[in-house]
Amino acid sequence: MVMVMWEDVTVERAASFGAQKRKLLLNGITGFAEPARVMAVMGPSGCGKTTFLDSFTGKLAPNVVVTGNILINGKKNLNSRDVSYVAQEELLLGTLTVKETLTFSANMRLPSKMSKEEINKVVEETIMEMGLEDCADTRIGNWHCRGISNGEKKRLSIGLEILTQPHVLLLDEPTTGLDSASAFYVIQALCHIAQRGKIVICSIHQPSSEIFELFDDLLLLSCGETVYFGEAKKALKFFADAGFPCPTRRNPSDHFLMCINLEFDFITEVLERTQLCLASSKSTMEMRISEIRRTLIETYKSSKLMFNARTIIQQMKHNEEQGIEHYTGSTTTWRKQLCTLTKRSFLNMTRDIGYYWLRIIFYIMVGISIGTLFFHIGTGNSSILARAKCVSFIYGFMICLSCGGLPFFIEELKVFYGERSKGHYGEAVFVVSNIISSFPFLVLTSFSSGTIINFMVQFHPGLTNYAFFCINLFFCLSVVECCIMAVASLVPNVLMGIGTGTGVIIFMMMPSQIFRSLPDLPKFFWRYPMSYLSFASWAVQGEYKNDMLGVEFDPLLPGDAKVSGEKVLLLVLGVPLDHNKWWDLTALATLLLVHRVVLYLVLRFVKRAKSPNLWFYAKKSLHFGKRCLVNDKPSISSRKLAQHPLSSQEGLMSPNLAM
Repeated sequence: MVMVMWEDVTVERAASFGAQKRKLLLNGITGFAEPARVMAVMGPSGCGKTTFLDSFTGKLAPNVVVTGNILINGKKNLNSRDVSYVAQEELLLGTLTVKETLTFSANMRLPSKMSKEEINKVVEETIMEMGLEDCADTRIGNWHCRGISNGEKKRLSIGLEILTQPHVLLLDEPTTGLDSASAFYVIQALCHIAQRGKIVICSIHQPSSEIFELFDDLLLLSCGETVYFGEAKKALKFFADAGFPCPTRRNPSDHFLMCINLEFDFITEVLERTQLCLASSKSTMEMRISEIRRTLIETYKSSKLMFNARTIIQQMKHNEEQGIEHYTGSTTTWRKQLCTLTKRSFLNMTRDIGYYWLRIIFYIMVGISIGTLFFHIGTGNSSILARAKCVSFIYGFMICLSCGGLPFFIEELKVFYGERSKGHYGEAVFVVSNIISSFPFLVLTSFSSGTIINFMVQFHPGLTNYAFFCINLFFCLSVVECCIMAVASLVPNVLMGIGTGTGVIIFMMMPSQIFRSLPDLPKFFWRYPMSYLSFASWAVQGEYKNDMLGVEFDPLLPGDAKVSGEKVLLLVLGVPLDHNKWWDLTALATLLLVHRVVLYLVLRFVKRAKSPNLWFYAKKSLHFGKRCLVNDKPSISSRKLAQHPLSSQEGLMSPNLAM
């Protein structure tokens, strides 16, 4: 039998900018969770529910320190596959169906030795268990496609986590944003999961009375402290014994929160200042919430519930590790993860019209516009500058259209961050799969627009020159796409990301022939090293050579000799001829490789959780100096308050709440 316990768990956060004041998020939380039971973590907003769950998974900010024991069967470390965490926000690709989402996730996480039929069986069982049969072939939904409901999304998120049959399932507010029926269905599904011997712990803000009856255990928090821990059905008796019985026609969860939510005191003060508090309410609400809260906390600390909890925890700590049926079999191979992720990414790109298809249409339209502006450019002396302007227009204006893909990159990166935090796959698999899945679309974009431009403008004829132009455009687009993805990972806001991405692209274009010839660039910084790091510099150089070498232009004065393309490149455009165009293309390909490595490093070291371990035992101080430790920790007053007689309302006695 699997048992989870936490003893004296304290979560402390240092103030911003190294200030002396600290904030105690959790203060000495102690308890345990048993299999085949559903535990609800309740409390007002900001009481530490999410922090409590995050302390299990290590997903806390770098300036937060956790002290205390978090154990499973007496052991401090456990493979992350044994614990699953469902966050409040659903991170799903809207273009996939419910069944496809589960299937792709199963293929990436279940052992490679499992056959396709076995994996499909696991997926079908998960769909049945979560009640998703009716929407199994329905897309989740995104900006242009209406999909499944919020309740079905939440059940899908839970289904994704139970694919590997974890022993412990943690959920952060699984009923948020759902109507009463959907919320009841979700909690009922969690009860069915728990009945199979699983431990289910979920935070929930203010459930209905029907949902509250489904919970087996209750952990009630207020300002990071335990108000009650024990069986949910015994909570009413605890409050009644403490002098605060729940009225007969009141929802128990509403009553609990009214007794511990300090916001009611603030509201009372505001009403009193504005003279809106009625005399009748003053006569029946004599006791402040802060006093009720202190009374309940002190009552719990001296109760048999607290003593029994600590006794069970001590027994668990001294027991040897009990047999846990770990998920047997080898982990999924890197190759299978790559194939699965590539298929999923390609399917997402294909179905989402905004990811590539809309931009391909824009590129074709811009290509037609360029073709009409520079139609049959010819070899007259006026075409020398016209050709240079055309190339600059292509690699200066068209490239910026890649910024339109940033919102879709951000959506995909959110899914990646969520799956990476759970150990589904790593950064290398994601980067390589993105390269493979985006390759056909970038080829289609570059060759479709490149073909239109090349034959309408009539650049230097020849199959080799045409292929070079399209390949050069492909590499240039690939570099910019990689830049935009790096920006999306650093600036996950769409509006700020588009502005930042456009600024980065324009900055990389500045040390290129689009604005000034290379000999005219300032030597410091712009010529060395920026012109060598600019993708636009190599792309424009290569295209100038591809278009003008071997071409003769009409002379400026009649009777003079024709002007060769070599002279135009050297004297007019300032393009060095010490290397051929293929070296320029090689340099551009090298920059693409460098940008991919940079993207990998950005994904590798940005937005990682502080702790790589799921279960830990930490006893260390904050990293803000000893001055952070001299402050006294907040403590609960030990004085006993007199039990006030409770006013009669709603058919039973209720607390004299100061509202």
